[in-house]
Amino acid sequence: MSFDLNNQEKIFLLKLARTSIRLHLLGKRPERLPYFSETLKTESGAFVTLHINKELRGCIGYVKAFKPLQDAVADLAISAAFNDPRFPALTFEEFKQIDLEISVLTPPELVSHVSEIQIGRDGLIIKNGFYEGLLLPQVAVEYNWDRDTFLEQTCRKAGLPSDSWNDKETEIFRFSALIFDESRFPELNNPTAD
Repeated sequence: MSFDLNNQEKIFLLKLARTSIRLHLLGKRPERLPYFSETLKTESGAFVTLHINKELRGCIGYVKAFKPLQDAVADLAISAAFNDPRFPALTFEEFKQIDLEISVLTPPELVSHVSEIQIGRDGLIIKNGFYEGLLLPQVAVEYNWDRDTFLEQTCRKAGLPSDSWNDKETEIFRFSALIFDESRFPELNNPTAD
């Protein structure tokens, strides 16, 4: 990771994500806040994930860095809550139950051999022609997958047959992520607070 985030920056981003969703639910447009720190001005890939009772409720992200992290998190929180095609738009009732998680990504690196992939450290991107799929590092850990299963599931996410990772036309990329969520910060345990 080219930079790290301190606890104040992590808390700020988690609060920003929650506030962005709440304002959207109220029909208000979140205003762009001054940058909390120089670090949050850094362009970075990121994902925002919503869970309800530990079940996925939305996840949207940018693999490539093309906007400041602070702006990306505000936008992605709204997209994860209201634009993930796997789920209906988040409701007020659900908003009270969500747990937010943010993943800040390192730039993807091409994998020359699958032995380079380490479960728990790496997320995967698999590309073959027009097909592309991504799974974050924490997914393999949550499901207790080994390396082959992780590769197979990433192929499936791309809409490819599960053994496509063996195809010489398939490109495999790995990345790592700084992952943090609201449960790690007791000061955020009132989820309806700003």
